[in-house]
Amino acid sequence: MENAINLSSQAPESDMECSDNDNDCFDDDDYYNIVDDSEIEQIDPSKTDPENFKYDCLGEEQVERLLNETVECLSYNLKITPSLAKVLLLSHQWRVNKIIEKFRKDASELLISSRIKPPVTPPSLSLSRYITCPVCVVVQPAEKFFSLSCSHMFCKDCWVTHFEVQINQGISTAISCMARDCVVLAPEDFVLKHLSRPSMREKYQQFTFQDYVKSHPELRFCPGPNCPIVVHSTEIRAKRATCSNCKTAFCFQCGMDYHAPTECSIIKKWLTKCADDSETANYISAHTKDCPKCHICIEKNGGCNHMQCYNCKHDFCWMCLGDWKSHGSEYYECSRYRENPNIAHESAHTQAREALKKYLHYYERWENHSKSLKLEEQTLEKLRARINQKVMAGVGTWIDWQYLFTAASLLAKCRYTLQYTYPYAYYMDVGPRKELFEYQQAQLEAEIENLSWKIERAETTDRGDLENQMDIAEKRRTTLLKDFLDV
Repeated sequence: MENAINLSSQAPESDMECSDNDNDCFDDDDYYNIVDDSEIEQIDPSKTDPENFKYDCLGEEQVERLLNETVECLSYNLKITPSLAKVLLLSHQWRVNKIIEKFRKDASELLISSRIKPPVTPPSLSLSRYITCPVCVVVQPAEKFFSLSCSHMFCKDCWVTHFEVQINQGISTAISCMARDCVVLAPEDFVLKHLSRPSMREKYQQFTFQDYVKSHPELRFCPGPNCPIVVHSTEIRAKRATCSNCKTAFCFQCGMDYHAPTECSIIKKWLTKCADDSETANYISAHTKDCPKCHICIEKNGGCNHMQCYNCKHDFCWMCLGDWKSHGSEYYECSRYRENPNIAHESAHTQAREALKKYLHYYERWENHSKSLKLEEQTLEKLRARINQKVMAGVGTWIDWQYLFTAASLLAKCRYTLQYTYPYAYYMDVGPRKELFEYQQAQLEAEIENLSWKIERAETTDRGDLENQMDIAEKRRTTLLKDFLDV
């Protein structure tokens, strides 16, 4: 017979201290802050760039090393086995200092709450030479029986079967005792001791590794398809991380697509609402509208919302169909939704209709910018093909035309941010802060449309004018994020 819980043996011998690891900084390309090399060290990106975020992209071996250092640290401080240290860390989100504090205050309570010890005193182990297994009901010698700290005895064959069934169901760190209503967890060393098949041991260790990473607040699996990279950061924030392997960009805090300035909880609500109301919003997904002047049907084939009718040459806004000549000063009204101040006193039917109207206002703009991003990708491919022809014809080199690709990249960056301002605005309370946000949102939208218009006509646009527009658009984007990004 063997009891798997040993709170004092196998602890590391070397002295260790718990400390946080510093991480290298992976920043997005900076298009505008061009300074002399002598000035670079004087600039603090965390103060100038609201999206600045320090993180590391780690491989599996690096992550295991990081986890093992924490395990050894706790194991040494509490004088417990590494296997039990992992159980404690998993249940307390790898907060070593918190675990040590609780252990010193009431070790027994900590072990019970972490499901290492049973809540009641276990019965004494049988001293009989032969024991009947409660599962297979086979009488076997006592040395073939094993138990956890709960003292529930089962034969080795039943333990092996139990573990293999659980692992095949994707369960690893949550495997508990086989006894009815027993919540005591099986630590890693106990499980591995009973698994003899290499394939099963490997599968178990893969699952435990995934559980450890998912439970660690400073670690996040890259959401890219089949990507092995794990992102590590001591800054647990809703900031953009970009995988060094597959180049997938995502929010470090929630793992979803990066969504600044919208908070993680808000974007989840928004995406759920969009999915639920998708059928209601289908009619606004059409790609065609009538020209407000000559009424001819027009299809949107670019990302820019500044439209020019190919028939009558009338310039108008795709979103509100207003005259573009007077649209520059009125763009604030186009992107803003006018709340009904008396809606609370209206009937339930009127309130429901107003709620749908408000949602469709923001959804249409959200969806429009999503489509514009895709259309502008097509514009970029056409631009690339035309520049290639020019280079082949001896009209400049690729370096001479590189500024156009920089402009297109910045446009995508700005439009992406603008797209995610609409869920933010939808859930904002009416008041001065929302008015300020919508003002900055409108200014950003106006500058993005100007930039998009110039890029689509890049071959006739003055380079200096285009680069000036790039600078204005990026400054509008940065200003909005500095004022409203939850940092």
